[in-house]
Amino acid sequence: MSKKLISEFLGTYFLVFAGTGAIVINELTQSLTHVGIAITFGLVVMALIYTFGHISGAHFNPAVTIGFLVNGDITKSEALYYIICQFLAGIFASLTMISLFGNIASLGATLPRDTWSQSFILEFILTFFLMLVIFGSAVHGKAVKSFAGIAIGATVGLEAMFAGPISGASMNPARSLGPALISGAFDHLWIYLVATTLGAVLAAIIYKTLHD
Repeated sequence: MSKKLISEFLGTYFLVFAGTGAIVINELTQSLTHVGIAITFGLVVMALIYTFGHISGAHFNPAVTIGFLVNGDITKSEALYYIICQFLAGIFASLTMISLFGNIASLGATLPRDTWSQSFILEFILTFFLMLVIFGSAVHGKAVKSFAGIAIGATVGLEAMFAGPISGASMNPARSLGPALISGAFDHLWIYLVATTLGAVLAAIIYKTLHD
């Protein structure tokens, strides 16, 4: 279990560090653009899945862990420890960012562009389909699991590409919690905790219904 928790901590830390780091560095240098930020998120997820997937399952996301819990792939105690490690990793990643660059771009915090309801629905849909891709590419018995990292990383990059300017395209409570808490931009944090979790839960329920 300790190896799994270390893997989840390291994976979530680097996901938040690299992804939000791309946002901060783009704010400072204008060198990455939104497309570059989306690609960064997709590539880091892909790399981390191949690095840690065989150890912990490569969740790096409390909503994904809850989705796996609903599907019966992980126990309640394991899920709790995973989620604690993921949230701590996100916070430590944001502490690293603020120590390196200061409070630039709210450390990459996810914030609604327009109304909270628009971002809530968008985050729900994004996480729902991300969770379905995870189940279909990494869990299903007939899946070609050697390609799971590519499928999941591509989904994250694609969703970040088109939804990032509107909702921030979090899809991950740990990715949103760290920057929000450390930068102080937590007015809309609840959206990214609740909508993403609900999306993952519904995906798990539908997946179970389709494949039972």
